Amino acid sequence: MGKLLSEKFSKNPFRIPYLRMGAGEPLVFIHGLGEIKEGWSNQFEFAQHYDLIIPDLRGHGEYITDEEISIKNFALDVISLLKGLGIDSAHICGLSMGGMVTQEIYRQAPEMCRSLTLVSTFHYAPKHFGQLFLKYRKLRADSISLEKQKNIAARVCLYSWTEENFENFYKFYQPNHDYYLPSMHACLEVNNLCLLPKIKVPTLIIGGQYDSITPAWIQLLMHKQIRHSEFVIFRNTGHIAKLEAKEAFNEVLRNFLNKHKKAS
Repeated sequence: MGKLLSEKFSKNPFRIPYLRMGAGEPLVFIHGLGEIKEGWSNQFEFAQHYDLIIPDLRGHGEYITDEEISIKNFALDVISLLKGLGIDSAHICGLSMGGMVTQEIYRQAPEMCRSLTLVSTFHYAPKHFGQLFLKYRKLRADSISLEKQKNIAARVCLYSWTEENFENFYKFYQPNHDYYLPSMHACLEVNNLCLLPKIKVPTLIIGGQYDSITPAWIQLLMHKQIRHSEFVIFRNTGHIAKLEAKEAFNEVLRNFLNKHKKAS
């Protein structure tokens, strides 16, 4: 595997914290709500064949900023990072909120997307539902401790409640209290109903059989809207297949990417 580089700022005038490792075609991993970039550690093996770029989204991990939190700005940050690194196009893979960012990257810069992988994500949140959900989450966040919130999140996100899965979840789920609700609010404003039919690059859509946050029927709807997309549901997994079914997840992603590498 290529050497892990701590190139957070050296070639990056936009001061976006990121990991970079490996060599080959660029492959970007985008984390979910409350996660940090290191949460993709089970996928570091892709550095054997790809140039991995894994950023922290603003308000997450090491990326602390006073700038506006929005899906549009999350995507703009990733695009700016890639341009700052001299990368013209990349395979983009996003989980949950990261999948919404991936869709927005395509909206803003479709020419920079070699392929899309949308994992346990959604494309549209009805406004009334979003307002009710956000109000409920705010009340709960104000009434219980951060550790309790993390425990609840683990039990909601995971299907298999093994000690190992809980440990790995807690290690990489580190929500910042000041940014969590604004980030969630940004997710609930997503409306890509008109965007999906316009996606023309190879697209892989992944769902989890027992995902209670973004049920697999949502990804099925996305699959039907994106022409020629591929759709995979992982059995006996919840919201985070990259953790609960890491070997199978990596194999499916690897096979998809191999099909869509540029001809040498």
